[in-house]
Amino acid sequence: MPRYELTYPKEAHNTVKRYNSRATLPMIGAMGSFERPSADTGDVLDLYLHGYVSSRLINISRTKTTTEEGKESDKDKPPAGLPVTVAASHVDGLVLALSPNAHSYNYRSAVLFGYATLVTDVSEKLYAMEQITNSVVPGRWNQTRVPPNNAEMQSTSVLKVRIVTGSAKIRTGNTHDDRCDLDDESVLDSVWAGVLPVHTTLGEPIPASYNRVNAVPEYLEQFRTDFNTTSLGKAIEAAEEPAEGTKDTHPKDE
Repeated sequence: MPRYELTYPKEAHNTVKRYNSRATLPMIGAMGSFERPSADTGDVLDLYLHGYVSSRLINISRTKTTTEEGKESDKDKPPAGLPVTVAASHVDGLVLALSPNAHSYNYRSAVLFGYATLVTDVSEKLYAMEQITNSVVPGRWNQTRVPPNNAEMQSTSVLKVRIVTGSAKIRTGNTHDDRCDLDDESVLDSVWAGVLPVHTTLGEPIPASYNRVNAVPEYLEQFRTDFNTTSLGKAIEAAEEPAEGTKDTHPKDE
């Protein structure tokens, strides 16, 4: 059977101006506070984003940071920096109901609103790079060749986003079907309903061609074990119905 590629005419509203293949900006980031390194997720934190030195977002933020340096602060004006919106979502399960309309996902979604400025202080930049590296694997920064050399520091830029506000939405639980379907014996006897947990699994480590360390470090093996256990556990927990008297985090399926 022949294959066809579906294309649409290029018009003003559907043409990506800068990159033909990119319409979003996926970035690696980590939460932290340089001023208060001991702060945890219960405290006010900044979002550090990692990017290439000449990327468009970095250049715009650099211009915004430079033009606003030295200006007197005004409590009635927004914070200095480029206004940005950062979104992240994670799927925990596929919710398969009796009817198509009642299908949904178990998920966690957050949106942050803030102002991004370029990190120019070397100490803060190194702090941010360490936080971002350790967000991949805890403790990884100290297990690598550090500190970064001059070329690496010059080619890498870090944005600090001061969070102004944010929102989150979570869907947990099992299926929530309409009463008419729950009362229909023929439907109950013929349609499987429930949740397929979705979780990320870290596989067996595959060494690089030039790797000379024969054994996989213990901290990596422990991280892999803990990650897989936690990932599966959260997906299964998300599929369970809230206990009687507890808060239901099941929003209206949209």
